[in-house]
Amino acid sequence: MNNHPFASHHSEGCIRIGRINYTNVWPIFYHFNPQHTKAAIEMIPAVPSTLNQAMREGNIDMGPISAFAYGVSSDQYALFPDLSVSAHGAVNSILLFLNKPLEEALNGTIALTTTSATSVNLLKIIAEKFYKAKPSYLPMDPNIDKMMSQADGALLIGDHAIRAYWANREHGKYEVIDLGERWNHFTKHWMTFAVWAVRKEAIKRYPEDIRCIVDSFEASKQLSIANPEPLVQDAVQQIGGDAAYWRHYFHHLNYDFGPEQQRGLQLYFEYAYELGLIDHKVHLDIWSENTVG
Repeated sequence: MNNHPFASHHSEGCIRIGRINYTNVWPIFYHFNPQHTKAAIEMIPAVPSTLNQAMREGNIDMGPISAFAYGVSSDQYALFPDLSVSAHGAVNSILLFLNKPLEEALNGTIALTTTSATSVNLLKIIAEKFYKAKPSYLPMDPNIDKMMSQADGALLIGDHAIRAYWANREHGKYEVIDLGERWNHFTKHWMTFAVWAVRKEAIKRYPEDIRCIVDSFEASKQLSIANPEPLVQDAVQQIGGDAAYWRHYFHHLNYDFGPEQQRGLQLYFEYAYELGLIDHKVHLDIWSENTVG
C-alpha cells in the first residue's frame, strides 16, 4: 500500500519536474514555460521535504531539492551547473531568532523548523564547529511565538522567516541572526541552500529533453535577473511587505552554481560528515551533456 502523493503511474515518456513555491526559487521558474521546451513535461507542486522524498523515490525526475537532500542521495543525481539558490553572506530568509545572547542560546534549547534539513544542519555546523556548542533541539511547526515560548532560539526558513522578521521589526522582541552571514563570516565561502538535481536514470532516458529543459530554466533565470520587477510586484501581492524589501531580497540571492558555489557546498558537506550529520563523504556530480555516456 502506497499513499504517497506522487505514487500514481509515471506517464511514459513524460518528465516530471518538481516545483516548490518558496519565493527564493521564483526567478528560475518565473519565465519557465513547459510548452516552449518541446519535451513532454508534468509540473508537480510540493513543499521541499515532500519534493526531496519524491525525488529520492524516483517519483519526480528533476527539480530543486535542498542541498542536504542532494548529499543524502548524491549517488542517484547529477546537479545542473548553473542553477541553485546560493548566497555569499546574508540570505535574508534563513534566520535564527533569539531571546537571549547567541552563545547562551546555543548552550540552551533551539526550536527547529521541520521544513528544511539544509538549514537545520547548517545551524548544527555553526553551533558545533564555530561556537563549540551543542544545544538541545526541539522540532516544531514554524510558529515563531510558540517556538519562542518553549526555547531560547528558533530557526525559521523561507517565507515563514521573512514574515517573522517583518513582525519583529515592529516590536523588536528578538535578536535575529542570519545563518548565511554567520557561515560566510567563519568560512569566507558561499553557501548553497537549494540545488537543481536530475536523476541519473532520467538523463539516460531523455538526454535531448534534459538539455532543452536546462536551457529553458537558464533563460528564465536570466530574464528574472534582467527585470526583477514582475517578481517583486507578485511577492508584494502574494506575501506582503513592500517592493523595496523584495528588490533587496532577490538582488542578494544568487542563482548560479559555478566553481565558487560548488566549493562552498563541498565544505558544508565535509563539515557535515566530520560532525556525523551525514554518514558518507559527498562528491558533487555536475551534469554536462556527456555526463551519462
